[in-house]
This record gives sequence, C-alpha cells and structure tokens, in this order.
Amino acid sequence: METVVWVDGKLVGESERALSAVDHGITVGDGAFETCTLVDGQVFALTRHLRRLDRSLRGLGLDPAPDLETRIRTGIDAVLTRAGTIDGRLRLTVTSGIGPLGSGRADAPATVIVAAATSTMRPESRTVRSPWVRNERSAVAGLKTTSYAENVVALADAVAQGGDEALLANTVGELCEGTGSNVVVERDGELLTPALTSGCLAGITRALFLEWGAEDGLPVREAEPGELPFTVLDDVTAGRAALALTSSGRNIQPVTWLDGASVAPGPLTLVARDLFERRVRERMDP
Repeated sequence: METVVWVDGKLVGESERALSAVDHGITVGDGAFETCTLVDGQVFALTRHLRRLDRSLRGLGLDPAPDLETRIRTGIDAVLTRAGTIDGRLRLTVTSGIGPLGSGRADAPATVIVAAATSTMRPESRTVRSPWVRNERSAVAGLKTTSYAENVVALADAVAQGGDEALLANTVGELCEGTGSNVVVERDGELLTPALTSGCLAGITRALFLEWGAEDGLPVREAEPGELPFTVLDDVTAGRAALALTSSGRNIQPVTWLDGASVAPGPLTLVARDLFERRVRERMDP
C-alpha cells in the first residue's frame, strides 16, 4: 500500500511536493515527531504519544499552539479513513514552520504532517555495537526530534555489517539505547533497562514494558547509574546475559545476533514479549 500522507489539512500523494523548501523542518531539522503502532486501523497508545510529542516540542522551545492537538487528530482521522483497517505505522511530525536558512526561527505557524503505511514487525533483531556515542548532556537529549542524522549514520553502519539496529553507549560508557529503540538486558533473573539519565529516549513501549511487567509480577526495573556499562554486551555474547529491544516498531523484540555472533533470547524476555503482545490487543490507549 502506498503511504497515505496528510499535510496541513490536505491529503497528498506520496511523491507529491507538499512542503515549503524553507520549512525549518527541512533546512535545519527543527521539529519533533512520533511513530505509533497501528493495530487494525487503530492507533495504539495515542494519548501517550501526543503527551510525549508535546514534551519534545516544549523541550525544543516550541510551545504548542492551543489548536495543535486538534489539527493532529484531524490529520489522523483523514489518514486512517483513507488507509483503512491496516496494521502498520503512523507517523506524526510537527516542525516550526517556514523559517530562515539559518538556525534562527521565524514567528510562523507550525507545519503538521501525518502519514500511515503498512508494516510488519520482525520477530527478532540483529544488532551491532556502534562506534559512536549518545551525548546524555545534549540540549535535545531525551527528545524525539527530526534531527536524526546521527541515527541514520549509525544505523547504516550496522546494516552494512549485517544488522538491523545499532546500539550506542553514552559519553560515560553506559549502555544507552539503539538508533530507534530502547534496550533491555536480562541478567541474573531480572530485566533491566537503562535509566533516562543515560540520555535515552523515554520510549512509550519501554514505559509500558516496565508498567505491565511489574503489574504481572515480572522482575523488571530501571538500572541504577553505572549498573549497565556498555561492556555488558560482552556478557550477552558470552551467554551470561540476554538482550532485547523495545519500540513502537518492534514491541519487545529479542536480540538473536550481536556483532556477528548468534545469541539466545532470555526466558524472561520471551515471557515479557508474549505479555506485551496480549496487552496491546486488550488496551488500545493505556
């Protein structure tokens, strides 16, 4: 199916030119976005995604206009009406609108883009350690911005090595996140995910993994500072730990290949994956 796209009140063709060449989202990547899972044509966890989008915009210094959520929901309705009852992804993008060619902003209305397409989640992941790091002290640390060039480069490097995701440390050598995912380490009978202080994104799936796992009595928690160094990945390749990724495009996805070596998914990881799959169908907007 062709991607269904809505830009500021109008459905447009996938290849149709629909944005100004001087939109600040294009010239300097000045904007934020969300990628949501579509289940039978319904948006999973939309309230949480809109809340995080608001937080990212405010973190960028872009106070959302009072009608922004209404505009976004109008776009969602139009796109889903056209797309039908698909399983896939819905992307919401908000930029600061038309601006100058430099980094300074103009006082312009935001640009809103909504797009949907079918997609299939892979049952497992092949990951590669990235040579680059995430800056946990960055001005945009923890924000889901459209400035994604670092992620594109790191992911392309992983793909060239046979992977589908790259894992990044932060500047102090802690395990941080993937280019588009959060990380879970299964070790010593627990499921641990890096704390937000590592600089990782506050993932929607990550949060629900922690909430739903605890609700069902699984030993899930955020790691303490320094508890998950990047070298914990050596324990994964040695078979002393297991690894999984979480994101809206993956749900809870066991890692079965790391840096060219096959690795086994952990038993708790598989329980958490099955739990998440059930909950998604039961609670569309948790």
